[in-house]
Amino acid sequence: MPVLHLAIVPQTKEKKKELIEKLTKTVVEATNVPAEAVVVLIDEYSAESIGTGGVQLSGKMKK
Repeated sequence: MPVLHLAIVPQTKEKKKELIEKLTKTVVEATNVPAEAVVVLIDEYSAESIGTGGVQLSGKMKK
């Protein structure tokens, strides 16, 4: 059972639905497992809670 764990800034309900559908489809195509066996977990973090290159993502998004 493939499990995909996605950490991302908050998304709309519609965008999460789209992500789950597309990620599942990609895993099914790559592994030939049934879609019912694919698990997608979405953890949402505020831009203030994510840092890259030593800088908060919220600061990078403002530029």
